[in-house]
Amino acid sequence: MALYTYIHRECPIRIWGISSGQRIERVLKTAGEGNLVNDLSVLKSSDSVLIFDGGYLFDDRLIKYLAATPNLILQLEAEGEKVSVAAHVSASLAYQALEVIGETLGAESLSGIKSQTLESLPISFQKNLLSSAPPFVLPISAEKTRELERRLYDWSYKGVTDLITKWVWPVPARWMVGQCVRFRIRPNHVTLISLALVILAGVLFARGQYGWGLLAGWVMTFLDTVDGKLARVTVTSSRFGHYLDHIIDLLHPPIWYVLWGLGLEMSYPDSGGWFSLAIWCITIGYVVGRLAEGLFQWSLGEFGIFCWRPVDSYFRLITGRRNPNMLLLTAGALLGRPDLGLVAVAFWTAGTSLFLVMRLGMAFSIRITQGPLQTWFMGHNEGVGMESLAVRIFAKREHLP
Repeated sequence: MALYTYIHRECPIRIWGISSGQRIERVLKTAGEGNLVNDLSVLKSSDSVLIFDGGYLFDDRLIKYLAATPNLILQLEAEGEKVSVAAHVSASLAYQALEVIGETLGAESLSGIKSQTLESLPISFQKNLLSSAPPFVLPISAEKTRELERRLYDWSYKGVTDLITKWVWPVPARWMVGQCVRFRIRPNHVTLISLALVILAGVLFARGQYGWGLLAGWVMTFLDTVDGKLARVTVTSSRFGHYLDHIIDLLHPPIWYVLWGLGLEMSYPDSGGWFSLAIWCITIGYVVGRLAEGLFQWSLGEFGIFCWRPVDSYFRLITGRRNPNMLLLTAGALLGRPDLGLVAVAFWTAGTSLFLVMRLGMAFSIRITQGPLQTWFMGHNEGVGMESLAVRIFAKREHLP
């Protein structure tokens, strides 16, 4: 049995450069599902079909959920009535389902088909975006194009991340994503530029040219935000780009610190080995921290350690990863003491890695004594109300009309 996708009443309006139908097709392609068809008559009786109203913008999670859930019709609450907007049915019911898409009546005539609304769907926590947000289906119109692009961009942004990525980059990165769409620049192009800047910054650090190196480094961190958001809003991520981006993110921070230290040894030849000690401290601390993060997700839960409890999400804002450490290096360079910047990174990396190891130990203890861990995003953490500061910062999203 094959699964096909049919777009009903395709809307010509493009959101981030693609139509709703193109977006649906790309999302399903990433999941290995739903070959697109333009004529329902070509379907075999053993086939099933996803039918979407092309006049709506659908949440990626919702598209994948529909693909994985047969015998379902999705309805929206609109002015006190329920409007059918999508369905997953057998080919034998395709024409009947098509007749009710976009209508407020008729869904009950589909034998054996269950109706659900957005409120009843078991979709909330987004593991890849480290955030929690309700699924959405939004009507598309020319007047709301910019608003829809902003909403889709905001939805694609990680909820739990460092303070620079969370509060400094969103607005300029959204503008840059728009320029990339306009000039047809793909995420992999941005990632390759980031790689070039990683190398350039490292060379400048090693030569003791910290100001120019930091400039290249900060631009790289900005583009590191842009490529991910561009890939999500246009659904143009690739396996090559995904692994390249993650390898760069994983490897370049400790290399930068080592090269920064080498530059210091040239400027301070009588340092007495302090810089080498700082580099070792940073490198070991970085590896230990990453191992603690990986071990938590691999052995204790399907979510990351920074999504376990609110304190862990707060800690992600400042933990000794690249951007918070770049702030320390920048402060040292601005004060004319790049050596103190490296020492600060060493202490901060060691301290935050120790905290992660302690949290990992606590997680193992709770797992053994109380059972499987749950992320606080799923509402399993007592004392975290819907209006708490943690929810407002990390989980609660603006209501989607």
